[in-house]
Amino acid sequence: MQSPTIQVKKLIGFPLIFSYLTMFMIVIGIIMLMPMIVLFFDISEFRISLNFLIPGLSLILIGFIFHKFFTNYEKSQLARHQDAVLVVATWVLAILLSTIPMLLLGYSFTHAAFEITSGYSTTGLSVVDVTQAPKVLLLYRSFLQFFGGVGFVLVLTSAISDKLGMRLYQAEGHNDRLVPNLLKSGQIIMRIYVFYILLGIIFYVMFGMPLFDAINHSISAVATGGFSTKSTSIGYYQSLEIEIITIVLMILGGTNFFIHLLLFRKKFKDVFSHIELKVFGIIAFVSIFFATINVMNQMNLAFGESLRISSFQLISAITGTGYQNIDGFTGIPSVLFSLIILTMILGAGTGSTAGGIKQYRIGLMAKSQYWQVKDMLSHKKTVRTKFINRLGKKMVIEQDDITQNYMFITTYIVVLLIGAFMIMLYGHSFENSLFEFASALGTVGLSVGILNASAPNFLLWTGTFGMFLGRLEFYVIFIALSKVVLDITHKQVV
Repeated sequence: MQSPTIQVKKLIGFPLIFSYLTMFMIVIGIIMLMPMIVLFFDISEFRISLNFLIPGLSLILIGFIFHKFFTNYEKSQLARHQDAVLVVATWVLAILLSTIPMLLLGYSFTHAAFEITSGYSTTGLSVVDVTQAPKVLLLYRSFLQFFGGVGFVLVLTSAISDKLGMRLYQAEGHNDRLVPNLLKSGQIIMRIYVFYILLGIIFYVMFGMPLFDAINHSISAVATGGFSTKSTSIGYYQSLEIEIITIVLMILGGTNFFIHLLLFRKKFKDVFSHIELKVFGIIAFVSIFFATINVMNQMNLAFGESLRISSFQLISAITGTGYQNIDGFTGIPSVLFSLIILTMILGAGTGSTAGGIKQYRIGLMAKSQYWQVKDMLSHKKTVRTKFINRLGKKMVIEQDDITQNYMFITTYIVVLLIGAFMIMLYGHSFENSLFEFASALGTVGLSVGILNASAPNFLLWTGTFGMFLGRLEFYVIFIALSKVVLDITHKQVV
């Protein structure tokens, strides 16, 4: 007599997504515990650290209980577009749960959500008074930028299949799989990431920065986040050496991690043929050149000092970091101000820790314009293969690629103008509103002082949504929301 087969229940739909989210709750709990290392610097913050220890341990316990419960079920494959739902749900869950320590410290939910979103999106806009904040909170913000920089999907990959992991990784806005296996790609990225951070800490300390400040600034510089332990940012130290170290770290963080791998493998020809490095070089050189002349003429400074101010601020803007070496942006020359806005919009490299439109899209747009003019001047029967040098390979570009590129850039500009308009409703000028929302949407963190602790809640939520949209690059959010609505209304995705 045959024994009856045991039917294993399958997880599908929202329960399947929730099962993955419960695993991520453990990760968020661990992130909350990491700032506890601040006790090595200041044991007097033990009582304050309980605001991180208790919720962190609680999330790990709850996540573990849920995870054990779901082990009795077989996980089916995610349906079409559910990968987008999972990615967006992961980010929303991370932001909501990570506000708990700040809420326990007495911050409002609006302020906490703004700060946490700024951290995970590696923006750096802040409502925290760093002169009064406990060290554990300052370190917590830096760790948020550490994990937000590499993306949550790399953390989830170890718990799911590599094939599904790649779907999520691409849905989060990455295309930088360094090797065929995503888990190995993630390990390579993390090693490069941590290596640069450790180097930054060492050099910062060598040139006089205290160790605690060095840890925070190195993490935020490589993550292109911009959170600082000083109210005047890097300008507090008045050190050319520290500014140069910061510029190098910002450029490293704003460069596609695949390029770093090619550098380590000494494939210099592939590195320098990469379209994004060419775009970065052109943007950086032209903007710094004109800004330096403008600063010299308008601020009556010597060439060296003008170059120092212009290069630091513009590299900070291009890479989406948000560090500054000047005391605010009120009264700075108009050309420098405009160039900072423009470079914040253009953004850094794809597959980096930065935001903005991204240099690849700018390069593709410029190339497509060139191809269009060339086709107009050529014989109608002439057929050319269009390609771009990217990541060490010649990529063939189809018309669909060009169309999608223009669609993204158009969407980005429209969202940017809507966000600037929202800020203008509160009486701010168009220039300042554009600057502030370009910083939020580009996940930069430079500010003219609009989005701060005293700003109305409406403006803070405008900035929060801007940072969230900018980090996930629109489409994954649009797809996820559409999928949820269609599932709720029991309609099928065609």
